[in-house]
Formats: sequence, C-alpha cells, structure tokens
Amino acid sequence: MASKQFCVVDTSAWIEWLIDSDHSKHLSSKFPARDFCIVPTIVQLELSKWLTRELGEERSDSVIAYTQKCIVAPLETNIALLAAEFHRKFKLATADAIVYATAQHCKAELLTFDAHFAKLPAVTYLAK
Repeated sequence: MASKQFCVVDTSAWIEWLIDSDHSKHLSSKFPARDFCIVPTIVQLELSKWLTRELGEERSDSVIAYTQKCIVAPLETNIALLAAEFHRKFKLATADAIVYATAQHCKAELLTFDAHFAKLPAVTYLAK
C-alpha cells in the first residue's frame, strides 16, 4: 500500500493501534496520515462502543475526536446498496460489508486484521 493512498482503517486495526499491541508494529508503516485516512461512521460506532467499555468514556471521546479530523464517510444510500451486494457476494456481516463498501466506493485500500477480508481485492490484511 502506497503511503499517499487513501485508506479505510477497519476497527480491528484501530484497536491494535490504540492498545499498542504486539501486532501494531506491523501498522506503523501502513497507518495513513489523517488527510488520507477514511473513517466510515460504522467504524466510529464500533470504536466508541469498544473504547467506552474497555478504556473509558474520556478515551473514547478523545479517539472519536481524532477520527473526526480524518475523512469521515457517512453511510449513504450508494454505499448501503454496495454493502448489500458485498454482503451477498462475500458473505460479510453487515458492519463488515459497510466498511468494505466504503473502501470500494472511495477507491481506497482497506487496512485490517480481520481474516474474513484477507482474500478480497484492495485489502491490506495483517495476520495476527
């Protein structure tokens, strides 16, 4: 993945990055700068839920504020319809289909640790 390419960061990659896990070292060269980082609103939802539960509301607010400085991609009809197609075609769960559809709609790479994306086009999959 080129460093100046637009990128959708999946919730799994955000979490690894935020907790500075052993796996996060693989992210350092791949995590996009804010100007190239696309954040689907469904990822904001998933991050907020996880962060509030695991790290507290203050940390959640801080991270969501950071994501708002990135390129926020709301769930619009064209992305929803593309997500429905990917749900059928690739058997993705709804949230995953939305994330992948957002990446495809934005002509961006998807950065993820989730294996169910591993064989899909335009995905940078990092194995745990």
